[in-house]
Amino acid sequence: MPKPSRTPRPAAETDLYAPVKALLEAHGYVAKGELRGCDIVAIGPAPEDGGEPPMVIVEMKLTLSLTVLLQAVDRFALTESVYLAVPSPDGRAGITPYSPRLHRLCRRLGLGIIAVEPVVGGAMAVPVLDPQPPGTGPRRNKARAALVRKEHARRLGDPNRGGTPGGVKLITAYRQAALRCAAALRDAGGGPLKVRAVRAAAGVEEAGKILYRNVYGWFEPAGRDAYRLAEAGRRDLEVYGPRAGIPPQMAEAAE
Repeated sequence: MPKPSRTPRPAAETDLYAPVKALLEAHGYVAKGELRGCDIVAIGPAPEDGGEPPMVIVEMKLTLSLTVLLQAVDRFALTESVYLAVPSPDGRAGITPYSPRLHRLCRRLGLGIIAVEPVVGGAMAVPVLDPQPPGTGPRRNKARAALVRKEHARRLGDPNRGGTPGGVKLITAYRQAALRCAAALRDAGGGPLKVRAVRAAAGVEEAGKILYRNVYGWFEPAGRDAYRLAEAGRRDLEVYGPRAGIPPQMAEAAE
């Protein structure tokens, strides 16, 4: 009887995302991809003493290089728990996540390692090395770390796959809120609607600022404290709405 074929080696960094996310969430973390420049940001449950919830950052790469090591070390400005996630074996680079030499280097740097193993029908992430106690790494940037935590908390669901290449527009918390405002106008026939009506229908407290700033060109003023949906808003709502969790008709979905 022939042996079952193994899953081919990942062809893109996004192929690593699902197994790494599953590993983190199996340990009680909420993992989200492509968040303020990080491939994956995972926030754990709040400690019993009421302190700040733990944060883990994972940088995913198909091959190990000096570039990815420098990128991972930079994440120490946000948290002490930083991992590299790479496929196993990493034949193209000649280095595997189980290499003793790599372990010695990562211990020096304080980095953890996650191996993504091919299995029948998919892939599985395996923790190989935990981050070591911090040494003389970069000083913690509390303001930058706070921005990452805030974006993680505000972003609804997980609309971006970690490892998404540059040039692809990401669904940020702000874009999600703007899309909900656009959907509220769309569901009202395109408007015009007063700001307070958009705020209530979209469930977005900062709706007034979003409509006024009109960052994406989706909204048009329609009298005092009122707006209508521009054609660009209709078009982008169709493109980005599904990724942001916006139903085709918010009003219908609520019935």
